[in-house]
Amino acid sequence: MQKVIDTIEDRIKEEIKPEDLAKMAGYSPYHFYRIFQQHIGYTVMDYVVKRKLQYALYELVNGKKVIDIALEYGFETHSGFTKAFKRVFGSPPSLYRLHCPTSLPPKLNLVNLHKKEVGGIVMQPKIVQKEGFTIAGKTYESKLDNVFYTRDAPAFWDQRIAPEEAIETMLYEKLFPKKHGEYCVNLNDREMNRTFTYLFAVDCDREDIQLPEGLTKLYIKPATYAVFKIPPVDVEQFVPSIKGTWKFILEDWLPQSSYEVDEVGYDFEYYDELCHHWLHEKITMEIYVPIKEKDNM
Repeated sequence: MQKVIDTIEDRIKEEIKPEDLAKMAGYSPYHFYRIFQQHIGYTVMDYVVKRKLQYALYELVNGKKVIDIALEYGFETHSGFTKAFKRVFGSPPSLYRLHCPTSLPPKLNLVNLHKKEVGGIVMQPKIVQKEGFTIAGKTYESKLDNVFYTRDAPAFWDQRIAPEEAIETMLYEKLFPKKHGEYCVNLNDREMNRTFTYLFAVDCDREDIQLPEGLTKLYIKPATYAVFKIPPVDVEQFVPSIKGTWKFILEDWLPQSSYEVDEVGYDFEYYDELCHHWLHEKITMEIYVPIKEKDNM
């Protein structure tokens, strides 16, 4: 599988036929397609197209014309490229140009991803600038050493919030947020190293709401974020995948990118309807990492 992935990378601007990849791997096309999806998390051609478009993003952000990029990466027409782009990224190339990473997608090491239990391939993040916003929720404390950021204890809420607390239901009933979605963010600062305070929260965007006793409000300042979506996984793989994706971001993506973590901001996990296993066969969530361009001096 690593050889197949590397071949796709090496031939990213060429026409790639799945049957040729199957022959290289030594499997019949039927078994190859099944094994590829099992290990990579995407069908063969879905992965190839996504990967081509990720490289195209790099060309796009560096000023190359869309029609030139389309032809270079094997899309016969401008409209064909735009259609594929919208299907994968949810917006046309002209809009996504504003949200492109400024560096090439990192090389993929399947053994490394497997050890991290990511559950698939982590695609390039969307780079977004968010205005400041306010959230409110309940805090949970634990005695863990050297935990300063959400990334130091990923998916911690899953192990600490008892189901009978029904905290999620209570927050929506009391705060009436305009959209569905929960935030998990660590509130510690650099001076604290014996306790770990985690905030499980929703948007607090209504000025007329009086905060109920026992809840904590937090204003998150405007920032630029790299937004990663974890690979869609089965529910039992969900927490390991979140932890593995954090490791991938910190150990693989950031070192190879042109960004570094902006320690002034908060990193956080965001959960919406896409993590509801009763609605989706595979579930996912997003990780927000505040970033800034690396200082090359």
